[in-house]
Amino acid sequence: MGIKLIASNKKAYHDYFIDEVFEAGMVLQGTEVKSLRLGHVSLKEAYCRIKNGEIFVENMHILPYEQGNRENHDPLRVRKLLLHASEIAKLTRKAEEKGLSLVPTKIYFKDSRAKLEIGVARGKKLFDKRETLKRKQFEREADRAIRDRAR
Repeated sequence: MGIKLIASNKKAYHDYFIDEVFEAGMVLQGTEVKSLRLGHVSLKEAYCRIKNGEIFVENMHILPYEQGNRENHDPLRVRKLLLHASEIAKLTRKAEEKGLSLVPTKIYFKDSRAKLEIGVARGKKLFDKRETLKRKQFEREADRAIRDRAR
């Protein structure tokens, strides 16, 4: 009954401030699930789009399954996300706000079901990105100093 992380979108955390996250199920084909279990997925260029009251993830690359035959899936096909109607309404309102977008942040298995974490994201400016990198580097150096002092 645990959670097994398959992939994380580090680029999203670098390029955006993630304000809120939602967990969504996905409509997948059998070969896509098998590829996910092997970890053959990339969220780097993925984004979410709302059409006719439904949410879809686009540009999420799932490699074709190696043992798949002619029934194998298209790696970049548009995949429907499964959310409650109230969550879709909330995400629609957020996506319509100026400067906010919907970005996939993680994909994982929860109780043997593939889940996608969607983040409501605000774009970072260049100086914000630099500030984040400086803070991470400072924390890394502080941890290193503490570790060296303990020896």
